[in-house]
Amino acid sequence: MTSPGRRRWGASGAVAAIEQLLHGRESVFFTLLEQAGANVARAAALLCELFAGFPETHAIADEIVNCERAGDQISHELIRRLNEEFVTPIDREDILKLASALDDIVDFTEETAGYLTLYRIEAPMIQAQALAQVLADATRRLDLAIGLLSRFEDISAHTIEIHRLENEGDRIVRGAIASLFEGQIDPIVVIRWKDIFERLEDAIDSAERAAFVLESVLIKNV
Repeated sequence: MTSPGRRRWGASGAVAAIEQLLHGRESVFFTLLEQAGANVARAAALLCELFAGFPETHAIADEIVNCERAGDQISHELIRRLNEEFVTPIDREDILKLASALDDIVDFTEETAGYLTLYRIEAPMIQAQALAQVLADATRRLDLAIGLLSRFEDISAHTIEIHRLENEGDRIVRGAIASLFEGQIDPIVVIRWKDIFERLEDAIDSAERAAFVLESVLIKNV
């Protein structure tokens, strides 16, 4: 006879309990990816703010460094979970690809902010401000798309916009670099701004790479 303090478990009850346990473990991956998405969007928004008021806003660069460190911690936790958990909600390879792309965005964002101080930039070029805004818009869309991933909802409105923004970023970069070679600009200044533009472009490209991974995940799971 079952004691009053214990419940009788049938086969269906045991299966349900196991499924609930596994679901709880799987949801950790979505939670971590959502944290990474939010961190990416915050870093890009801070960079946009940094460019908008630089050099008066130079202290914001420290906040971006904190985002980079937070991103590393999230990535390490994702890898640890992948090594420990047998069941994952989506393909392990896709989790790694998405985590890598998100980590790259923050890394390139932090490098861009660091260059402003390292290269003793006196005032940001308008093209750099435009690229920072493109990155902020793309990562905001990426954050929203990742938030829909756990329910495998339609993210096409967000990913299509990210692709459009990446194309816009390419256009701005081409014009910005071309402008550096017009007139009699100091070659050292050209090299410095070329580095900054390329890092911004890398960050935007990484956002699009993350969008491609999300699209692949949806195709596999819907």
